[in-house]
Amino acid sequence: MTLEELWELFPIVLTQHDPRWTDWAEEEMTSLSRLLSGFNIRLSHIGSTAIPSIMAKPIVDILVEISAETDWKEVKKRMECAGYICMSASDKRMSFNKGYTPEGYAERVFHIHFHLTGDNNEIRFRDYLIAHPDIAKEYEGLKLSLLPRFKHNRDAYTEAKTDFVRRICGLARKI
Repeated sequence: MTLEELWELFPIVLTQHDPRWTDWAEEEMTSLSRLLSGFNIRLSHIGSTAIPSIMAKPIVDILVEISAETDWKEVKKRMECAGYICMSASDKRMSFNKGYTPEGYAERVFHIHFHLTGDNNEIRFRDYLIAHPDIAKEYEGLKLSLLPRFKHNRDAYTEAKTDFVRRICGLARKI
């Protein structure tokens, strides 16, 4: 399946906040803790589903911070054996998805992001938006404005939000 076919099958959709996302994140993090037992990890619910005041793609993002000394190949193997699909892997980051089916999205969809310990701007961004609802609404407005143009192009949608995210992360670092 080409990337374009995937984007067509899995378009970007924004929905009102669903309080179940927090529960789903907690359940998935518990499962990941068991799966990755023996590794020194820190798990965090990130992304727009972690911000109660804004619309989000109904995809729960979880950040797994892990040390550089960790056997990343073993982590990748465990994740794939547990049914996660590796979307990208490097020596400093890995990304996995779960909940994509040939018929479209499952009820629960997850993106699991592995970063080196301390590489966690997503947490600063999340916390800043929770503490500043007016900025969170500005972010929501940006996402809604981008949706018609990039509904079937996830990479371009993400790239179009980059300047905003960088600006907010910069503000968050000053606190």
